[in-house]
Amino acid sequence: MKVAEAVGQALVAAGIGRVFGVVGSGNFHVTNAMTAAGAHFVAARHEGGAATMADAYARTAGRPAAVSVHQGPGLTNALTGLAEAAKSRTPLVVLAPEATQRHSNFHVEQEALALAVGARSTRVGSASDAVEQTAAAVRLAAHERCTVVLNLPLDVQAQEVPDAAELLAAVLPPRPRTPVEPAEAEVAALAELLAHAERPVFIAGRGARGPGGRAALEALAERCGALLATSAVARGLFHGNPWSLDVAGGFATPLAAELIQGADVIVGWGCSLTMWTTRHGRLIGEDTTVVQVDDRPEALGVHRPVHLGVTGDAARVAERVLAAAEDRTGYRTAVTAFALADRAGWRDVPYEDSGTRDRIDPRTLSIALDEILPAERVIGVDSGNFMGYPTMYLSVPDEQGLCFTQGFQSIGLGLATTIGAALAVPDRLAVAAVGDGGLLMSAVELDTVRRLGLPMVVVVYNDDAYGAEVHHFGPDGFPLDTVEFPPTGIAALARGYGFEAVTVRTADDLKPVRDWVAGPRTTPLLIDAKVVREHGAWWLEEAFRGH
Repeated sequence: MKVAEAVGQALVAAGIGRVFGVVGSGNFHVTNAMTAAGAHFVAARHEGGAATMADAYARTAGRPAAVSVHQGPGLTNALTGLAEAAKSRTPLVVLAPEATQRHSNFHVEQEALALAVGARSTRVGSASDAVEQTAAAVRLAAHERCTVVLNLPLDVQAQEVPDAAELLAAVLPPRPRTPVEPAEAEVAALAELLAHAERPVFIAGRGARGPGGRAALEALAERCGALLATSAVARGLFHGNPWSLDVAGGFATPLAAELIQGADVIVGWGCSLTMWTTRHGRLIGEDTTVVQVDDRPEALGVHRPVHLGVTGDAARVAERVLAAAEDRTGYRTAVTAFALADRAGWRDVPYEDSGTRDRIDPRTLSIALDEILPAERVIGVDSGNFMGYPTMYLSVPDEQGLCFTQGFQSIGLGLATTIGAALAVPDRLAVAAVGDGGLLMSAVELDTVRRLGLPMVVVVYNDDAYGAEVHHFGPDGFPLDTVEFPPTGIAALARGYGFEAVTVRTADDLKPVRDWVAGPRTTPLLIDAKVVREHGAWWLEEAFRGH
């Protein structure tokens, strides 16, 4: 057995069941070996799309996935997706064939490229250690929650592996990560803070999405009278809880912002409390005590100073604190309950519809789609001026309902994100929310949607511009010809890929969407929504404070 085949089999034996990629000469054999061993291969049309699909699949499914690319340009094409995955701490293994001869036109410093975007890098150095190096790469991705580039030198791939069958028989999937137990003193300190808190707020992040996270945090919040919120990436974690504020930060409703600003204790659970989640700190009052819980001590206090840092798994810390906590009313008063019942969501916030005969208000569009589309859904959102509308106006059933690939803030990832998430939860309707710029950057993956037979809805918030730049620079009188474009027939483009497509200018144009939802949904649907372009989104000014 040659190294290429042994590496492919070792990846599957180590628990990799899904691989995304674009196949070339360098990764042909290793990819085929994975499929022969039982892995499901998804052929993307571009390596950047493949990387983002794998990222979204791993996030939504909660287990590592793999990306398979060609040597040299295959890896460079995938870099934006890999940067997003690395920044988001997604457990991902990247199979990167490597041309080690410097005179080869495929040669690049692949290790340097991986490290430059925050990924880990390792290499299969010889036939004798190929199986162990591969298994070790999967363990590293799973246990450290990181993106690992596994470099596969072309000459090594062709070598024979001694005792391959015996080595492969010893490969097992990584053991589950052992939850980090908190120190008694830190548990006691947090319990003491909550025992005296009058208005506590919990903000749960990605680190609270694991098994038992919701139950543990809800139990502790009920005991100490805390309100519940999430970062954007954990949206849906407290869906249905009457004390949920939904998302904190730039997407927060006016009521959520008011209540968070009024907190005397804020606890971030597996949440890094970035400038986005705290509105550059303005959601945190001057006298508010801030606590951060994370299972990595190096993550504590990175984005803002905290009064107490607790190292430990979010669910374990909550369970331990619950055992010492006292029953308190806290923030869960009749006044708070009435306010949450009356105006908890963005749909409860009045607005003046700015739609015209030619363009629909994105709020009106999003509210209508929320009513039309099935509630059991998974949403992928691209980046841009529009992104707050689908993120906050389209409801999600739980923490698997939104895949929010915004760690690198790149546009063009939303469509591939939704493909990966759709494959992770195939029993749900997949909804891709993208801008016209992001869609046109990634339109090639419409072919992947159609080829896979995914009954997906792609909603294009189309303002014929890079809207964020228009609304950021336009008010100051700068020329905008570099970020505005003539109208494009996006619906016609989608039909060329085999989609059903509808152009929407008013709410009356949504009838074909209702018809599609009614069935049989045998082909995917693209909605080219011509949205108003006169005003920036409510969160945009906040976002640009960080630029």
